[in-house]
Amino acid sequence: MPAWLAEQARHRPRATALRHKRLGQWEQLSWHSLAEKVEALAAGLAARDFGPGDALLLVSQPREEALCLSLAAQWRGGVAVPVEPSVSDQTLGRIVRHLTPLFTFADDDQQVDRLLALSQWVIDANPRGLRPHPDANVVEYRTLASPDKKVTASVRPDHDAFIFYRDAAGHGIEEQRITHATLIREARLVAEKEHLHPADDAFAARAFATAAQARYLVAPWLLTGFRLNFPESLETRDNDRRELAPTLVAGTRETYGRVARLVDARLPGTNSVRRRLLDGLSDRRSSWLLRTAAWWLVARPLREVIGFRRTHAALVAGAALDDDAARLFKALRIDVRTWPDDGQWQRLPEPILSARQAADVQGQPA
Repeated sequence: MPAWLAEQARHRPRATALRHKRLGQWEQLSWHSLAEKVEALAAGLAARDFGPGDALLLVSQPREEALCLSLAAQWRGGVAVPVEPSVSDQTLGRIVRHLTPLFTFADDDQQVDRLLALSQWVIDANPRGLRPHPDANVVEYRTLASPDKKVTASVRPDHDAFIFYRDAAGHGIEEQRITHATLIREARLVAEKEHLHPADDAFAARAFATAAQARYLVAPWLLTGFRLNFPESLETRDNDRRELAPTLVAGTRETYGRVARLVDARLPGTNSVRRRLLDGLSDRRSSWLLRTAAWWLVARPLREVIGFRRTHAALVAGAALDDDAARLFKALRIDVRTWPDDGQWQRLPEPILSARQAADVQGQPA
């Protein structure tokens, strides 16, 4: 992955690699600037003895800082471990004890405090203008980078690039590891079949939360060189996507289901003219005149509302869309294609707890 980042920086230095929204304004990084930032962060990690085989745990919403730190860890031959901020304290504790990461990353004070109780070094994405965290074990993101130092990439294709965790109901916690070689091989396949190119705009509402996002968004981005866009927050993602009108959207069944519910909420009742026109687009028996009217009066405006006006690659990773969502996107002439999320998941061994730890887990006095 770092080799492809360096390749894009050499051949397309001024092209936009990354855009992220801050306080309502879009900020951007060129491929050259992004590569410089990642290398400076890698040098900062190296200065604190982060190297091949080490893990960097990221408890964060989709953010530019999380992506840059992931690439910096991989530059040093380490592995990035993205975790949803909503993960329970018990699950987070098990992951940290299993991995023993050298660094963790948090994007707000609540997550910083959670991680301080579990690990030594916590990188804080402290917004500019706020006072540094008082704990000496907290490293500010903006002071981590060492721009004056150069560090050679220490990564091989067979190194793990990402590790993902999930709660398997009734089966404990499961782990999936993905190597650089696997990501690049699958990215080539996605780029070829979906006709991805450098002029594409991709929208990363959930950039690292799942293995599928690494496979079908992050790796193809580095390989192809298109623009990757981050929303300001999960609360603004629908408005930000409408503003951008991305050409590539990669999500899960739940992602598309949420967008389908957004469309349903904007339409009037089941017997309204607009809803009947939209239903007519899904019916092959509808006349050409009806289908044309339905497209221009209903479907095309709805595509703009949900930010799919320019989308030519709509990918769903894992389980396919349910019938209602599939019918809706077909009516909107959005061809949502299913890509597998069939990585190997391994169950973590159950921890051996002391009597006091077991009592704490069960909520009983030791």
